[in-house]
Amino acid sequence: MTIIGVDIGGTKCALSVPEGTDKVREVARFNTTDVHGTLDRIYAEIRKLGPTPDVVFGVSCGGPLDSKQGLILSPPNLPGWDRIAICDELVKRFGGRAFLMNDANACALAEWQFGAGRGCQSMMFLTMGTGMGAGLILDGRLYEGASGNAGEVGHVRLSADGPVGFNKAGSFEGWCSGGGIAQIAKRRVPAFGGQSLLQNLAPAELTARAVGEAAAAGDALALSIWGEVGEKLGEALAIFIDLVNPERVVIGSIYQRCEKFIAPAMKAVINREALPDSARDCEVRPAELGDEIGSYAAVAIARYHAAR
Repeated sequence: MTIIGVDIGGTKCALSVPEGTDKVREVARFNTTDVHGTLDRIYAEIRKLGPTPDVVFGVSCGGPLDSKQGLILSPPNLPGWDRIAICDELVKRFGGRAFLMNDANACALAEWQFGAGRGCQSMMFLTMGTGMGAGLILDGRLYEGASGNAGEVGHVRLSADGPVGFNKAGSFEGWCSGGGIAQIAKRRVPAFGGQSLLQNLAPAELTARAVGEAAAAGDALALSIWGEVGEKLGEALAIFIDLVNPERVVIGSIYQRCEKFIAPAMKAVINREALPDSARDCEVRPAELGDEIGSYAAVAIARYHAAR
């Protein structure tokens, strides 16, 4: 049986295959262009791999999707990808089976199979990147929900007001995503009475990356912003820990890079707010797969379905 992962992103696409039991090898990477040109390139690269008739494809893509029908439904970062029946097209051309999954769920599978979630039966993965999404592994299975929307944690409101995410002020995504952290910095810098490296930046330059770099230099304002983010992350995780009782929470992207600035306030809130037994039994870890997670995620989708 051949397993092929297809990662479709707004700027690049990649094809990957398993390498042994615990590694993935990227075999092609190319820029995402118009929909038909990109699809033609995907099919051409797959053809080079010579898939067997029992091939299993895993396709990872940003939503919205209809994963049950295998349809890509006009994601905002993929203009023109309107009701693209990617799974049917792959099966028609190459045989076998094909499965489509949103990138948060796919990354949860990747960290579960290959990364920081290995060995768990119940875990939660948080993207914590440009936005905030989640994937849930419950009792050894991916939980997708009635309409495939399980894990849209960024929509949860944490405060009556605050930075905007998911078009909702005070949402989890507003407080704990790259876009939200930039909003926090833009609010805090003008009101800060002391000296800060962030004061030297134009509003457009006040990004999560800039706040991280300033914190690494010991900047007091930047460190206080991360403390605020950590508190809100802890508030959300305390709810999820009580509700889901996971063994592990794995957090990607921003948390991977800025854990030391975020974790102290996060842990303090979890210890204060979550049920003691549930908090004790849940470990919060940074994701391990880094920039390669998209390629691992696409293969993880195929491996997950091939084993069912």
